Amino acid sequence: MEQTDPRRLIPRTDRLLALPAVDAARDRLSETVLLGLVREVQDRARRGELAPDQVAETVEAAVRSRTAARLQPVLNATGVVVHTNLGRAPLGPAAVDAVLAATGYVDVELDLTTGVRSRRGAGVRAALLAACPGAEDALVVNNGAAALVLATTALAAGREVVISRGELVEIGAGFRLPDLIASTGARLREVGTTNRTHLRDYADAVGPDTGCILKVHPSNFRVEGFTAGTPLDELAALAAERGVPLVADIGSGLLRPDPALPDEPDAATTLAAGADLVTASGDKLLGGPQAGLLLGTADLITRLSRHPLARAVRADKLTLAALEATVAGGEAPVTRYRHADPARLRARTEQIAAALGALVVPHDGRVGGGGAPGVPLPGWAVRLDEAAAVALRTGRPAVLPRVHDGACLLDLRCIPEADDGRLLDAVRAALATLPGATLPDAALPGADR
Repeated sequence: MEQTDPRRLIPRTDRLLALPAVDAARDRLSETVLLGLVREVQDRARRGELAPDQVAETVEAAVRSRTAARLQPVLNATGVVVHTNLGRAPLGPAAVDAVLAATGYVDVELDLTTGVRSRRGAGVRAALLAACPGAEDALVVNNGAAALVLATTALAAGREVVISRGELVEIGAGFRLPDLIASTGARLREVGTTNRTHLRDYADAVGPDTGCILKVHPSNFRVEGFTAGTPLDELAALAAERGVPLVADIGSGLLRPDPALPDEPDAATTLAAGADLVTASGDKLLGGPQAGLLLGTADLITRLSRHPLARAVRADKLTLAALEATVAGGEAPVTRYRHADPARLRARTEQIAAALGALVVPHDGRVGGGGAPGVPLPGWAVRLDEAAAVALRTGRPAVLPRVHDGACLLDLRCIPEADDGRLLDAVRAALATLPGATLPDAALPGADR
């Protein structure tokens, strides 16, 4: 008797696309995505991984779990506050609300009173100037590198940028400051040495072909020992005497001093010391979205804002909304995490560890994102076997631990306390997938399970 090829029993594409769950998903997923999901399940059935009668339910399950964007939330249990691989700063509630409000039509370049076009980003400009009164004006672009590129292009294209050799840094993903500046058409005029640069080195280099003096905070490394640098106020006096602008790239975006990070420069102090223009990131220590900040004298900001490149690097409405709310709103999550109380961290960590039957060990967090290198953030971590790391990363929700010295460490510094229960559930689910797993039946005190 002739047997029917089981592949002939696989439901047809048009019938699968007509399933109720597929039809209901059409308002959130494109036809291309839905067709791809259907064909992926059909291919699994053709390979014998699914029985033909399982295809329809598998398609429906795949459609229900698929989101339009592949980015997924991650519980950051590394102890690194500004984690570049996790999108750097998490936005606070005020910023999230502002982004949602800005998803529709908003008055990003419109004066609603007069009905005429207005300056783009007027709200965030006002917020930045209120938070940093030393600046006469402010401009926001799409990231920190763009801020520096715009500044050097507008001030020094075809001319020289005078900079210390000790400040020619390389940032993430292999991008190097010399290459970035060279791409603007400016020429680097390197002065001093890697470890020592004096005022006379700058003075000897500044001349008629100088477009600007650039002072860069080497935020992701430290040079110690036989070193010397030129104080910003002395450099500002030289720049004023020679009639050239002094640009200071402070990197991580503090607007005001943070006593916990005494070596981290901030915009207010840098402007007070005499810098004509400060560039910084908005998504690091400031705690906002990815953005580049330019704060300085009114004439320089006007000059930069009128340069053709300013249009190419301008920030979109969602960034402007999130940044304004970060500056004008309550304490940003990155600030709260940096200043987390070690005693409270220990109590929370002990509760999680007790529920898992695990140990608690001392653990130093980090600022991350190139900020405050070598500055520890004392805290605690739950110590698990290293084998748990993969299961944690691939769970739902995903949990990113720190793997160190053969252990999987869970640092709660960057976990909102309201998410402790979610974290525990995710960890228990991940550990349950490991061979020979045995877990105590324990929950957090007072947790809604």
